Amino acid sequence: MVAPVRAKAPFDPESPARLHPDVALRDESFGALAYHFQNRRLVFLKSRALVELVVDLEHHECARAAVAAHVGIDEVDAYVAALGRLYDAEVIDGR
Repeated sequence: MVAPVRAKAPFDPESPARLHPDVALRDESFGALAYHFQNRRLVFLKSRALVELVVDLEHHECARAAVAAHVGIDEVDAYVAALGRLYDAEVIDGR
């Protein structure tokens, strides 16, 4: 019998987050490449600000607090959405 696959919980910006431990970042002029060693997925982080945010996530009580510490108020929603996409791609995870 095959064990059922559990659905992953949706990204919650009010929860703690971190760079996934199986992901390595390689600095690039546009931002960084994120490579996940388990699923072999390669993801482009298209700005230095996003790279700095992802690296700093674990130092904040929640993802939204990390975003607020890194970008202006008018950019918060866009960066929270970007973190949601990175969560779906398993570049970041909860801690």
